[in-house]
Amino acid sequence: MVKSSPHGSQARNFTGERTNRGPVSVAAALLLHLKVSFKIFLMARRLIIALFAAGSICITSISGMADSSLQPRFETDIRPILKAHCFDCHGEGEKLSGGVDLRLRHFMIETKTDDGMVVVPEKPDSSVIVKVIESGEMPKKQKSLSTNEMALIRAWIATGALTVAEEPHELPKGFLITEQERGYWAFQAIVRPPVPAWTKTEGVRTSIDVFVLQKLREQHLDFAAEADKLALIRRVYFDLLGLPPPPEEVDAFLADGSPDAYERLVDRVLEMPEYGERWGRHWLDTAGYSDSNGYAEADSVRAHAWRYRDYVIRAMNTDKPWNDFIIEQMAGDELAGVTQENAVAKAADSRVRELLVATDFLRMGPDGTGDDVPDQNVARNQTIAETLKIVSSSLLGLSIGCAQCHDHRYDPISQVDYYRMRSIFEPALDWKNWRNPAQQLVSLYTADDRKKADVIEADARKIDEAAGQMRKEFLEKVFEKELSKLPEEIRESAKAARNTAGGKRTPEQVALLKKYPSADVQGALDLYDPESNKKVLAKQDEATKLRATKPPEPFLMALTERSGKVPETFLFNRGDHEQPKQKVEPGELQILQSAAAGAGLSFSKKDTGLESSGRRLIYAKWLVSGRHPLTARVLVNRFWLNHFGCGLVNSPGEFGKQGERPTHPELLDWLASEFMANGWKLKPLHRLIMTSAVYRQSSHNDASLRADPDNRFYGRMKLQRFDAETLRDSILAVSGKLNKEKFGPALPIARDDAGRVLTGEQKTNGNGDPTIVEPIGERAFRRSIYVESRRSLPLTVLEAFDEPVMSPNCAIRQASTVAPQSLMMLNDTFIAQQAQYFAEKLQAENPGDVRSQLNKAWRLVYGTAPKEGEVLTSLVYLAEQGEQIRARIAPTTVKNEAKKSEKPSTVSQDPQTLALASLCQALISANRFIYIE
Repeated sequence: MVKSSPHGSQARNFTGERTNRGPVSVAAALLLHLKVSFKIFLMARRLIIALFAAGSICITSISGMADSSLQPRFETDIRPILKAHCFDCHGEGEKLSGGVDLRLRHFMIETKTDDGMVVVPEKPDSSVIVKVIESGEMPKKQKSLSTNEMALIRAWIATGALTVAEEPHELPKGFLITEQERGYWAFQAIVRPPVPAWTKTEGVRTSIDVFVLQKLREQHLDFAAEADKLALIRRVYFDLLGLPPPPEEVDAFLADGSPDAYERLVDRVLEMPEYGERWGRHWLDTAGYSDSNGYAEADSVRAHAWRYRDYVIRAMNTDKPWNDFIIEQMAGDELAGVTQENAVAKAADSRVRELLVATDFLRMGPDGTGDDVPDQNVARNQTIAETLKIVSSSLLGLSIGCAQCHDHRYDPISQVDYYRMRSIFEPALDWKNWRNPAQQLVSLYTADDRKKADVIEADARKIDEAAGQMRKEFLEKVFEKELSKLPEEIRESAKAARNTAGGKRTPEQVALLKKYPSADVQGALDLYDPESNKKVLAKQDEATKLRATKPPEPFLMALTERSGKVPETFLFNRGDHEQPKQKVEPGELQILQSAAAGAGLSFSKKDTGLESSGRRLIYAKWLVSGRHPLTARVLVNRFWLNHFGCGLVNSPGEFGKQGERPTHPELLDWLASEFMANGWKLKPLHRLIMTSAVYRQSSHNDASLRADPDNRFYGRMKLQRFDAETLRDSILAVSGKLNKEKFGPALPIARDDAGRVLTGEQKTNGNGDPTIVEPIGERAFRRSIYVESRRSLPLTVLEAFDEPVMSPNCAIRQASTVAPQSLMMLNDTFIAQQAQYFAEKLQAENPGDVRSQLNKAWRLVYGTAPKEGEVLTSLVYLAEQGEQIRARIAPTTVKNEAKKSEKPSTVSQDPQTLALASLCQALISANRFIYIE
């Protein structure tokens, strides 16, 4: 029998949409007519369980199923729920609460409590486990099970509390990894799968296409038609550079009829220097890059982080192999043989400097230990925890941070595993011998620079001494003058009192100076003799100017270890550093130890000659050995996601049970194998992906849109909106203001009196509150990757369009569509200013020729000339808008509110220019511009 749906005659179909077809017919069809493939069989099984959990199917209908394999099983369906909610007290914790162990089915059916048996097969209402979870009594002090989870446990018991396989009689105490967990896809070795056989070559350009097309055909779908050449060149430029293609490049590509025109375009764009800025930004997201320290409210500036940003950009442009890239970031100091003691001396070598800068990857996490924080030890340990989160999510695709306080509730990662990994990094992140951000800096002064600086400083001190002597002499003259005004009989006493230090004066001297305060002439020369004080200040200014001629002392951030000092690592009870328990040695996660042993991973040996522990170098080499099951998969999945807007695993930082499963597991492994076989180089992989038919598809495919609205089978190209940086940079590019200067310190940002965050120098009032933003000229128009990235102070124009939030890093960007974005494009001063520059550029290049101005505007923004109808509509708009503006404004001046002074406006008052600027603003605000087909 099947119960009626709680929603009446409407249930949900396979896509989750409402349907008038009742749940009775769906269930009956699945149970009575299942003569389908194994994959559909598994889908049906999951649906049956889901229907029961939703209350659409009653217990008796499930218990009477002819095919018992459709019924829930302990290992696959029930154990994950109990592990997440119950094992900490009932199986894997130090103590077995109530004597109830839930790790095996037969433990539960054999255990009797005061209220009855834990599980009674086929009798959920008689099973204590059902009573305590449905009443909310269990789990204690934790989130209750969901309605579906409770229903699934009830269904499992009702159908006989089945298992997949025979269970062992006993289990060792504590953490256990099951065979099902060992068999999880992400923990399997990467084996290059064969490319599926394919007889039809139509539409297939690369091996990638065969993998994707096979999945599409299973869904009765096919590729979309190839995108037109204009869409392709825009796609390539925005994807690889984050900038629009120049009109002349568009013209050349459209006119190139050679069969390899597209392939040559991809090769050409890959070699452009802007490529490193675009793809470097992707990795900086993953690494948690920030120009501020975070954690504390102060969010102090991390002044030298830009060197790491530049290192990443250069690595992308030179196509540095990713195995080297990872090793350098994880252990560049150990590669260079650098320790805390010899860092300054060895940093004189340019290659050593590069390797030290690379280790800033491990310094990108929030670190407030240099600021005023309530508890330094808490802050230090939190910095370590955040660093491990960045490492694990970026390179392993795992959330090992969940095991900091207890065994991971979903994945086979124990708390001991967590501290094994922490032990790898603890010699460099030693919380008991901590170095705050300022103490981690390494001076790059050369011997000559320091010698010059020392000479200048010695000369400046002589000037300081001279200024001090001048002040003293002037004060003596003032004192003699004031002394002469006193009665002669007390002058000597007053002189003695004045020359006695304040704390050593006798009561009589204190009384005397109180009676004659003018005699107590001390340091405030400006109060007595302003003109003489100016002479002293001028002398001091000489010293200041002289010191300014010193060679600037550059610094770099670095992660280093103390020579020969290896701290012990302890497991912390509940993650509390004040409750250390057993000592833990460095090691790989238990679930990966078999693969690690096969690769010869051992932390007991280190490279000869290293004065550091060598642990990070050993671990980094294992990660990129080619035998680690996660690293290459995680990397190529991210590369794919950044091309298509959707990953083969669409949870790039979470390959565990809480993440999504791969839609194309064979393709993922093939790409990982291909990537490693090509020397871990990214540019060949770009070429392979971007020349595939999958990538070259149009975004239009009605059949794919209907059957696969999320485009998980890649039957069309996903329409993607600009990310925040691409939007800002592209607007600067079309306005003609983009400053292409590369590298160097971050552009400063500041908050204006309206609360907006802009590029510029911050000016404050007497209370230290921000007032105005001092312009920094053309520097303000550099690419967004060079703008200071503050955790607590995001640039307004970037924040509106989902600039990544580093908590502690950003595994995947979110793309929202909210009203403030439209309002910003309509009202923001940056947008209006760039539209004004755009209009002035068009007029300067095509004076008096409005049609040519419109043609150039369309070509810059959209890559193609406007249609005649668009030209006519625009001409009418410009005429009407110009008349309205002309009637509304007159030449005037605008008041500078910050300085309260009158000055000529920098905004054009020409009605025709203003009208054209408003049209330009509309063009750059249109979906046609900010979405990539």
